[in-house]
Amino acid sequence: MCGAELKTLPEGVQRVAAVLQASGHPHAPVMHDDAARTAQQAADALGVALGQIAKSIVFRRKSDEVAVLVIISGDQRVDEKKVEALACPDGRRLGRADAEFVKSRTGFSIGGVSPLAHATPTVMLIDQSLLRFDEIWAAAGHPHAMFQLSPQQLQGLTGAPVADLAVNAEEDKLALQCAIEQVRLRAPTPATQADALSPCISICRMSEASGADASLCKGCFRTAGEISAWSRASDADKRSLWKTIEQRMDALAA
Repeated sequence: MCGAELKTLPEGVQRVAAVLQASGHPHAPVMHDDAARTAQQAADALGVALGQIAKSIVFRRKSDEVAVLVIISGDQRVDEKKVEALACPDGRRLGRADAEFVKSRTGFSIGGVSPLAHATPTVMLIDQSLLRFDEIWAAAGHPHAMFQLSPQQLQGLTGAPVADLAVNAEEDKLALQCAIEQVRLRAPTPATQADALSPCISICRMSEASGADASLCKGCFRTAGEISAWSRASDADKRSLWKTIEQRMDALAA
């Protein structure tokens, strides 16, 4: 890719392309007409398996406000506890990374976070699930941009260690069942509760999902906005939200 071609790309993609070019990587970023903010959208656009998408999940390390970036297959979910064990040696926890944090630390917007060319130093980890494939695709600094590489090239370009960072499906299913049972015990009923109790069971972890409306707390099945608005809500609004929560739990349990 020549300098003239670089100038026609969005700024974030230019930074990634420059790093790839300087590293002698054989594949430049590819721009698509439609955005690929989710792994499934990216896989559909490229015509590859969902697992071949190297999705970027960003966490905030609470002890020093450093970004922790996990690169994992699109068909897997990150186990936050496994990441904490490797990225938080002081025993502190990881926090949720909002759009402003992601942008300020990586220099990229959510949906286009590349494993390369970050604005600030980040802690990066690669999940071993990516090693199943010879060819994978990673975000190139913009929701419309991706670049091709192998898992070994990803390791070489980033210097990040590979570890088991994915959720165990059976353990996750059992945890979900337990959470649903506990939350249901707090559900209001006309016969027993005049006021609607909070659904929170003190498991304050947001699910890994794309978009604020899709990301739910694993301990109450509410969005971040619903959690923050709870204390100001009327009892009628709380009961209405409880109906939504029960519908969500029914769908998750199905």
